[in-house]
Amino acid sequence: MIRDWIAAERRELAVLLDGLSAEQWDAPSLCAGWTVRHVVAHLTMPFRYSTPVFVLKLAAAGGRFQRMSDAVARRDAALPAAQLIAAVRDNAEHPWKPPGGGYQGALTHDVIHGLDISRALGIERDIPAESIRAVLGAVSGPKPRRLFGVDVAGVELRATDLDWSYGSGMPLLGRAQDLALLLTGRPAPSGAFSGEGAGPDTGSTRP
Repeated sequence: MIRDWIAAERRELAVLLDGLSAEQWDAPSLCAGWTVRHVVAHLTMPFRYSTPVFVLKLAAAGGRFQRMSDAVARRDAALPAAQLIAAVRDNAEHPWKPPGGGYQGALTHDVIHGLDISRALGIERDIPAESIRAVLGAVSGPKPRRLFGVDVAGVELRATDLDWSYGSGMPLLGRAQDLALLLTGRPAPSGAFSGEGAGPDTGSTRP
């Protein structure tokens, strides 16, 4: 079932990308230092490189994934938009999974980076409840929160558009997709959250 959600996310993203202007492709995303082009190049990296090539690139970067990922995104962002869109659309059912993340990790990767694009451009998206719930379950764990430098101690996160909550303490209310962005260190628009736990930015943005 989760693979169906992944395929649907990729197909919807391909449609969104196909409707963007050249200016939007070059606009900043929610990933610090990356434009929309960079994000799409990053999203499609697993589809465009074989495992042996990926391993070689990682070794060349000294085993540092972030360094390798950034280098590939910056180089491959120069590919034609049509080629990047096709890589998203034609690989809707690709079985890629991030190491140790399973298909829930693949879904999370696609949804968060899709939001990096749409939210930065002010484009509203209706992500199915089952998909965003799975993403919230993935990003609310201690390992992702350490990775993104997000501290929600003493706060209870509550989604206002589906039945989901996490933590305990002062309530922080917001839409599920905004909570997912908060938990991955992305900036949220002004007024996205309410409740006693709502306050300044709690994380730092990173790809």
